[in-house]
Amino acid sequence: MATDDDSGLGFSFWAKLAGVVVAIGIAALILLLILTRAAYAWGFFGALMVFVAILLLVAWFYDRRQIERYEES
Repeated sequence: MATDDDSGLGFSFWAKLAGVVVAIGIAALILLLILTRAAYAWGFFGALMVFVAILLLVAWFYDRRQIERYEES
């Protein structure tokens, strides 16, 4: 009979996981609020343009970060 000294993932893991889930929920709520206000103000295509602009901004930050990592190595 083997004994396991594994005590599980621990509180730190679950606390970090809960924090990430809450942060993703808050970010999703903010994005939803922005998109619904854009939809009310400018209609479907306006909301689509806002969504695309947000995606382009995220892609630009991601690309800049990848360039910095490439230049470091």
